[in-house]
Amino acid sequence: MPANVDAPERLPQPAVAELDLPVVLDALSDPIRLAILHRYLVDAAGGVRSCGWVGIDRPKSTLTHHFRVLREAGLLEQHQEGLTRSSRVRVEDVQQRFPGLLDLVAAWQVPAAIMREAVPA
Repeated sequence: MPANVDAPERLPQPAVAELDLPVVLDALSDPIRLAILHRYLVDAAGGVRSCGWVGIDRPKSTLTHHFRVLREAGLLEQHQEGLTRSSRVRVEDVQQRFPGLLDLVAAWQVPAAIMREAVPA
């Protein structure tokens, strides 16, 4: 049996040089995706959290789509470990490519209608 069976698998994402502003802005044009990124930046302080932690009131399949769009745009890094998928914002990479963009996301006010009443801590 291979030694890295328990190691988390990093899902595909673009390299820093491949981050494309129109793709990033398109990913952020949806309030759900903007709320996801905001939650990871502000409430998780840029740390790693499971995708279920985000506390957005939408079906799991919808959230999976939004996480994929954010990852493929280069905004999130995701790892799959067994049945758990964890994410974190690629703060350094995005700041290097688009300085100030994440500051705007962090300053944005998430509409209450997007969040669940009981948001996971």
